[in-house]
Amino acid sequence: MESIGLSKGETKVYLALIHLGETKTGLLAKEARVSSSKVYKILDRLIMKGLVGSTVKGKTKYFTATNPEAITNYMEEKKKEITTQIQQVQKLVPILQSEQQQAKQRSQATLYEGFQAIANFYRNILQELKSGDEYYVIGAGYPEGKPEIRAFFYSYHHERAKRNIKVNILMNYEVRGNEEVTTRINSNIRFLPQYFITNMTIVFYKNKALFFFLTEQPTAFLLESKEAADSLKSYFNVLWKIAKK
Repeated sequence: MESIGLSKGETKVYLALIHLGETKTGLLAKEARVSSSKVYKILDRLIMKGLVGSTVKGKTKYFTATNPEAITNYMEEKKKEITTQIQQVQKLVPILQSEQQQAKQRSQATLYEGFQAIANFYRNILQELKSGDEYYVIGAGYPEGKPEIRAFFYSYHHERAKRNIKVNILMNYEVRGNEEVTTRINSNIRFLPQYFITNMTIVFYKNKALFFFLTEQPTAFLLESKEAADSLKSYFNVLWKIAKK
């Protein structure tokens, strides 16, 4: 009985009524081994489920279990109720999925220190983008006295080109003619005007944008926001028009 949705107390009272037949609450509570204070509440629930009926004789109320066939009717009602709940859940699931997706798209900002974090971001680009995809860079350049950083970008762009991932780069003016040769493979490169030189680099794609400074102690700021990435794309397009090949 408990497996079809009755509580332990309801099961004890119902089976006691089956055994006793028509009875008063005092004997029923004793037979079912439930307190007198609880038996009325349990009977009310069983009546609501159609499993118990009552009659009044004189001034005394008697209870009896309905025909056990009522259990089948009870199960049919539960089946209808469950079917309705499933239909409601099916309508609710897309709403919850949409809310979950919006939560993922909300801005998340993280601050990083050290070039390793920047290098890991570039490596993630190779993992997250597919062949034929592209990403964007504003303010690309190389720090002086850091040959290991140039070596990283040489290897990185070699792997990027091998994976057929395209990059659109707005490089700083002073880098012209001094960029790593692998950077020019499968890429569009233009150079910002000399008055536009910046030591900040912005790399963005999909819903991610990394702002970083290749200073003595490199720092980076990762913003996960599709709106921010879309805004940067508009900014990039404006700069692209004034940049030189």
